[in-house]
Amino acid sequence: MLKILKESKKSAARLTKLKTAHGDIMGPFFMPIATKAAVKNLSTPELKNLKAEIILSNTYHLMLAPGSALIKKAGGLHQFMSWPGPILTDSGGFQVFSLSRLRQVKEDGVMFSDPKSGAKHFLTPEKSISIQQDLGVDIMMAFDDVIGYPATKKQVKESMQRTSRWAKRCKTAHQNKTQLLFGIVQGGVHKDLRQQSLADLLPLDFDGYAIGGVAVGEPRNKMKDILNWTVPHLPKNKPRYLMGLGKPEEIVAAVKQGIDMFDCVIPTREARHGRLYLWHGKADITKKNFYTTINITNAKFIKDFKPVNDTSLKGYSRAYLNHLFKTQESLALRLATINNLEFYLSLMAKIRKGISDGKL
Repeated sequence: MLKILKESKKSAARLTKLKTAHGDIMGPFFMPIATKAAVKNLSTPELKNLKAEIILSNTYHLMLAPGSALIKKAGGLHQFMSWPGPILTDSGGFQVFSLSRLRQVKEDGVMFSDPKSGAKHFLTPEKSISIQQDLGVDIMMAFDDVIGYPATKKQVKESMQRTSRWAKRCKTAHQNKTQLLFGIVQGGVHKDLRQQSLADLLPLDFDGYAIGGVAVGEPRNKMKDILNWTVPHLPKNKPRYLMGLGKPEEIVAAVKQGIDMFDCVIPTREARHGRLYLWHGKADITKKNFYTTINITNAKFIKDFKPVNDTSLKGYSRAYLNHLFKTQESLALRLATINNLEFYLSLMAKIRKGISDGKL
C-alpha cells in the first residue's frame, strides 16, 4: 500500500508512493479541495494539466446534494465528476462541528439541521462509512467528534474518547477493502490525550492515520508539539495525513516532521479574493522566504504589464487580471485559482525533489 522510496538523513521527511484503486500517488502530496464534487472555478482537464494527483471531496455535502444514492447510480464519484485519479473524502465530522447551534452530539451520532432547508439529518459512524462506500472513493476517513479551540481539557477528553469509540464502529462498518480507511488522532493541545488517542487507534490497524484538531482554532505554534507527540508513534509503513493545514512554510515544516499528506482551502479560497501565491527569488524551499503573496486587486497592478507568473499564466499580464477582478469577470477567479493551485502542487514537487536530492 505505502512504499517508502527514500528517507531524509537531515529530518523525518520521506519520499513515498501510495497505492490506491485509482492509481499511485507520489508523496508528500497536496489534495486540492473539491468539496461538492468540483474544485471551485476549475474543470477536470485543468486539474489534470496542473498535475494534481488526488482530490478531496466531502461526505456531508455530497450526502445533502445530490445524495450518495444518485452518485452510486452514476457509477461512483469518479464517473460522476469525470475524474480518473484517486479521491479522498472527509467523513463529515468537521462540517457537522461547524454547524454548532444546529447540531446535537449523541453517543450514537450527530443530529443536525440542514442550514438551507432546515431538514433534520442523523449522521452516525456507520452511515458516514456507508455513504463513502457508495461514493466509491479511494480513501475514506473515520467519522470523528471534532471540538474547537478553546475548550476545557474535560471537553477535549470527552470528544477524544467519543472519537475512539466511533473509530471502532467505523472499522466494523468498513466492508469494501479496496477502499482505504484512515483513523483520526485527536486530543487537542494536550500531550496525554494525544497519547491516549494513539493508544486507542493503533490496535485498530487502520490503513493510514490522520492528525486532526490542528486547524479548528488551535494556536499555530502548537502544531510542532502536536506532531512531535504523535508522528514518531505512528506506523512507519502507513501514510500520515495532517488535516486542513496549511500555509506553504507550515507544509515544509510538517514534511520535515514526517507528514505525507495535506489538504487546505487556502489556495482556492484566497484566489477568490485576488490573493496570489508566487515564488520569490530562486524559489529555494530550504530558505525562509521562498515565496511571496500579492493582492492583484491593488491599484499598483493597474498598469503592471508583467506576466502573472512564468508558467501557466505567462500569457496574461497582472494589469489584465486586475481588470478582470475589478469588472467581476468570472475568468478572474479561474486564472487566480490556476495560479495558486499550480504554486501548491509545484511546492510539493519541489519538496519531493528536495528529499530525493538529500537537501530537505
